[in-house]
Amino acid sequence: MRFRGWLLLILLIIAAAGVGAWRGWISLPPQWNAWAPLDVKAEPNLLTRYKLMRLRADSQLCDQALSSSGLRVTHQADSPDAKCPLTNALRVQGGDVALSSSFLASCRLAVSFALFEHHALQPAAQAIYGQAVTRVDHLGSFACRNVYSRENGRLSQHASANALDIAGFRLADGRTVNVLKDWSKDNQDGRFLRQVRDGACGLFSVVLSPDYNAAHRNHFHLDVGPWWVCR
Repeated sequence: MRFRGWLLLILLIIAAAGVGAWRGWISLPPQWNAWAPLDVKAEPNLLTRYKLMRLRADSQLCDQALSSSGLRVTHQADSPDAKCPLTNALRVQGGDVALSSSFLASCRLAVSFALFEHHALQPAAQAIYGQAVTRVDHLGSFACRNVYSRENGRLSQHASANALDIAGFRLADGRTVNVLKDWSKDNQDGRFLRQVRDGACGLFSVVLSPDYNAAHRNHFHLDVGPWWVCR
């Protein structure tokens, strides 16, 4: 009973602090204030997922997060009457890291990609190779189709520009690392790809790698849909 009493007291203190921060009565560091805008370059913490969830319903808050990302993006015209309508979509053109081509993204996907670049991709490259990634090679994002392109079934997250498929990376010295060729190798490249996959899991809702199934043997599927899977 004493343990339950202490637990209840702690929960009440946390709740009171949250209300105080929301009302502006208590000053918290932005990274620990659930209502402060997400700073892409700040180290992710326990509140990052919550802040990412808030971006789905608030385009202004999402734009504010993107402003700290370093990504170059352009807003696209809405297409409400299309078979797969897009609202508040962006074309991501790259940033500190180049892209094999620009891609369409929901704002939430763009923010998660920026977090991935800063806090998963580059740290993994520095840890394994001692150098930076300079380009991300991808297979595309938006595609108006069902999951696995089946005739029937639910729409893929690609149909709402909520997903990106990444095939490989180029390093500063010019070498390339490819998911299809290098995933199964017991060397630097294999370790790098696994570290990248693991780091992405905290920043996207779903991360699927070659370990998931044969359909993902040549890419990482990264999406910001409603489900949480890391394989």
